[in-house]
Amino acid sequence: MSFINDQEIILTESELRSIIGYPSEIVQQKSISHLDEHCRDYIAKSPFLFISTSNASGKCDVSPRGDAAGFVHVVDDHYLVIPERRGNKRMDSLCNILSNPEVGLIFLIPGLGETLRVNGRAFITKDSELLKSMAVNQIIPTVGIVVAVEECFLHCAKAFKRSGLWELETRIEKEKLPSASKILSAHIKLEGITSEVIAANLEEGYAKRLY
Repeated sequence: MSFINDQEIILTESELRSIIGYPSEIVQQKSISHLDEHCRDYIAKSPFLFISTSNASGKCDVSPRGDAAGFVHVVDDHYLVIPERRGNKRMDSLCNILSNPEVGLIFLIPGLGETLRVNGRAFITKDSELLKSMAVNQIIPTVGIVVAVEECFLHCAKAFKRSGLWELETRIEKEKLPSASKILSAHIKLEGITSEVIAANLEEGYAKRLY
């Protein structure tokens, strides 16, 4: 990286702490090891989460999951289940979990700046009895991600306030938004796979293959 001065790269936590400092006692004490009633309430009202995973060699991935609020099933204080809906079958998160069970989750509630972070160890289940309660339109998920919760804490709203994510005035006009079909066409580079073809495929998938 020719644009980076090697002498300015931080290599140790002690150097980093000397610049950033240490968390307050309140921050240090906010983490709990189970899903209490407040975490359960947050998850019940959340329609969206991000799941971070990595494989055995440390290659990382972050993937979104979303459905109607409360789509994540809380089994008890220590376990939750994320239904795996229909996707493109890359299965990045699932394959990573098979080689490295450590996962991180961030739950969001639209309009709320504070997010709920949950860390733990995951495994994949095909237990139809467990997954039956998460059916939509009578379609039972084929598999689900079970997370054994190890850490939970609330993350402050500073990122949302700085970004104005939930503010209407920060939204880009629809016609100026990036075009998913044009981006995919440019990246795929296959003969006949035009942005128009991709746009049609996307619309069909959204209409017929959500579940």
